[in-house]
Amino acid sequence: MRVLFIGGTGLISSACAVEALSRGMDLTLLIRGRSQNFSPPDGARILRADIRTDPEGATRALEGEHFDAVVDWVAYTLPHIETDIELFAGRTRQFVFISSASAYQKPPVHYIYREDTPLANPFWEYSRNKIACEERLTRAWRETGFPMTIVRPSHTYGPGKLPASLSCGRSYTHLDRLRRGKSLIIHGDGTSLWTLTWNEDFARGFVPLLGNPQVIGQAIHITSDEVLNWNQIHEIQAQAIGVEPRFVHIATDFLCARHPEWTGPLWGDKAWCAVFDNSKVKRLAPGFTATVSFAEGFRRVLAWFDESAERRVIDAGADALWDDVIAAYEKNHLSPAPPNFPQR
Repeated sequence: MRVLFIGGTGLISSACAVEALSRGMDLTLLIRGRSQNFSPPDGARILRADIRTDPEGATRALEGEHFDAVVDWVAYTLPHIETDIELFAGRTRQFVFISSASAYQKPPVHYIYREDTPLANPFWEYSRNKIACEERLTRAWRETGFPMTIVRPSHTYGPGKLPASLSCGRSYTHLDRLRRGKSLIIHGDGTSLWTLTWNEDFARGFVPLLGNPQVIGQAIHITSDEVLNWNQIHEIQAQAIGVEPRFVHIATDFLCARHPEWTGPLWGDKAWCAVFDNSKVKRLAPGFTATVSFAEGFRRVLAWFDESAERRVIDAGADALWDDVIAAYEKNHLSPAPPNFPQR
């Protein structure tokens, strides 16, 4: 099966590229250059073009090419999708758009998400753009038969990418604070439920969807079934490092009022519970299940950073920003430690 990845050297796409090759697929990557953390895998054919800034160049690079499946890992806005529809109509049997589980309704009406959960996110432009892309592709499928599939990853992590309640700057900054015994910010009281998915687990659910006629016109999310709250997520990190965690629980309203750029990632995503019903992907990709626990995945991330000093880059600006927010909050708010509920 001939497969084209637009992109393919990102956190999720690189794992999917390796998985596709392991299943014997004829994989081509259309990429603009080298990624900081991931290199194209051996066995993949490489085409060089930037479809976002130079669609004419991408058209020339793909002249005469036809694929059984095309996956666009770098489509974020409606103009990106218009380019894809124009370029790949009649050139592929399946076009896969990578959307986002953050597109699901916020505030949620139920803590478990299914693929038929409404799409609505007034807090985050990123999510609204993904929703607009989904709607355009759905219309193209209904009106012209454009063979689209929509896949919605949730919070996926892997080498170089560390989950955190409040993310800004480079991931290692978070680890460095833990190791130095500095306080970490957790939004709210840290008890909202969250789902984290190792990138290779995602790939094992994703690749069987390629070339599968049952998923044309469908939307599918792919996540782990492990559910943790934010306190547990950070406690697992601290335990693996061997330190006593120091958390500062700060109201989401305060965080977003002080730094409005956090509104999307918090009120538009992490502030709510996010648990996923994965019965659809398990039906369409028989045998799929996520097997890497967060405790194991974090150990792998830690080992990746510890392999090279060049990877352990601290974002001094982000580090200072967190200190500033913590100081401002503690100056005007009582911040007692939350009850030490036993974890079962």
